[in-house]
Amino acid sequence: MKKALITGITGQDGSYLTELLLEKGYEVHGIIRRASSFNTGRLEHLFSPDSHLPRQNLHLHYGDLTDSVALVKLLYELKPDEVYNLGAQSHVRVSFDVPESTGDIVGLGTQRILEAIRDTGLAGRVRFYQASSSEMYGKVQEVPQTEKTPFWPRSPYACAKVYGYWLTVNYRESYGMHASNGILFNHESPRRGETFVTRKITRAATRIKLGLQDALYLGNMDAKRDWGYAKDYVEMMWRMLQQDEPDDYVVATNETHSVREFVEETFAALDLDWKQYVKHDARYERPAEVDLLIGDPAKAKRQLGWEPKVKFKELVKIMVEADLELARRELAVHQAMK
Repeated sequence: MKKALITGITGQDGSYLTELLLEKGYEVHGIIRRASSFNTGRLEHLFSPDSHLPRQNLHLHYGDLTDSVALVKLLYELKPDEVYNLGAQSHVRVSFDVPESTGDIVGLGTQRILEAIRDTGLAGRVRFYQASSSEMYGKVQEVPQTEKTPFWPRSPYACAKVYGYWLTVNYRESYGMHASNGILFNHESPRRGETFVTRKITRAATRIKLGLQDALYLGNMDAKRDWGYAKDYVEMMWRMLQQDEPDDYVVATNETHSVREFVEETFAALDLDWKQYVKHDARYERPAEVDLLIGDPAKAKRQLGWEPKVKFKELVKIMVEADLELARRELAVHQAMK
């Protein structure tokens, strides 16, 4: 039985990756941060007696990417075959407000876990996945973006991700580590955090449909992104670590759509005129915007046989249906309390 360690296991990608690895027969360990309230909501279904997945193979450990001692101790104890570094302060707009914390977690956090792997003598046996980001391209130097496109980060988050990317390459070249970067373009799902723009849109639109909310406030609606389905993308993470040689891959759909298009598609699915409900709020504008992202996943298709199954319209539909059900439950609670 292979053993995997996941940082950021409680996030969108971490939860989908956990399901995938359990289905493949892995023993899965995840690092979670101590909090005053439960933060494992995306994993709760896996611990249910009704789960078809072997919950006895899932183990959670308290730890943090800012705590190198805890990382070393955990690696000594577990000796995993694969490590997936998904932990981050991943909200780009928030990274402008807390740049030091973002750099500590996203940038130095990557260094801490790579160094912990080396310190524990596991560099020759552990396979390491680094969650890199399309935000590293920032002010894009070519369209579409490939593995060879130069980076031009436009936020503290993106700068920290560039640092983590090159550290991964450096540890691969310096210590012979099987370390790979997945340059994932925007990927969404019903498990996306509600402060991220796509989920903010689908959550608000479904609540507006049922009379639970009056308006939706957004920043730049002209920004264009390459949006895929998170459940598709975690498969690519796993595939990277099954290769004989480590490498870096763009994971994307090779389609770009504006925030405005996402809004239009969402509200149309609910038979609503978005112009009646969507308003601009400058507070959601970034100090430095990333105008256009579109990735070319040709290398991933060629070398790993991967291509996305879910494209833009189906992705929006999946998210709208899930949030509409959530809104219906919320409405039922409101009505029951009257």
